[in-house]
Amino acid sequence: MGVALLEKEKRAPQSPRSISEEEFEVWCGEDVKAEYIDGEVIVMPPSSIVHDSGEFALGVLIGLFVKKNKLGWVSASGMVQARLRKGLRRCPDTVFVEKSRMRIVKSTYVEGAPDLVVEVVSPDSVLRDWHEKYREYETAGVREYWIVDQQQQRMEVYHLGKDRRFHALTLRDSKFNSRVLSGFWVKPEWFWGNSDFDYYEMAREIGIIA
Repeated sequence: MGVALLEKEKRAPQSPRSISEEEFEVWCGEDVKAEYIDGEVIVMPPSSIVHDSGEFALGVLIGLFVKKNKLGWVSASGMVQARLRKGLRRCPDTVFVEKSRMRIVKSTYVEGAPDLVVEVVSPDSVLRDWHEKYREYETAGVREYWIVDQQQQRMEVYHLGKDRRFHALTLRDSKFNSRVLSGFWVKPEWFWGNSDFDYYEMAREIGIIA
């Protein structure tokens, strides 16, 4: 397939179709949110206001915590691809890579498993986030996977054990405490309800800001 045709499609994303990973790299520009699964292109639909607000709030909290403690690199745009293996690229809502592994952060994607990923479930991504990505992140070696399902008012945090399998963390005092980001925690109840998330107050309660 010629580059000119790919450039034309890049300006106007089409429905998923089969292309090579190399063609996908050329086609998928910075303004296109798309995932790649063994030849299939999945163009992601626009987020709802509630989904976008929840994704932003949790991403802001993680970003502030990582920045304050100089732990590494975070992207909460939902646009950064994680190349989990050859032929598999996903766009987690939030991605964290610890500073000792910064070599995997490339100019346009993350090469390999991030240390922590977050997915905020939307109506069209229920199966994808709870099942498909769960297996893919586990197999790739992502150390911690956070899933926030606002519609079902359900949050789960999975940590990768020594057996290379995900194990669900339990709530302690109504909080989920991260093992990858030691000292970081959130209350699931913060993310239920409307889209007016007071992440400033959340950050204060966590202790990120005074």
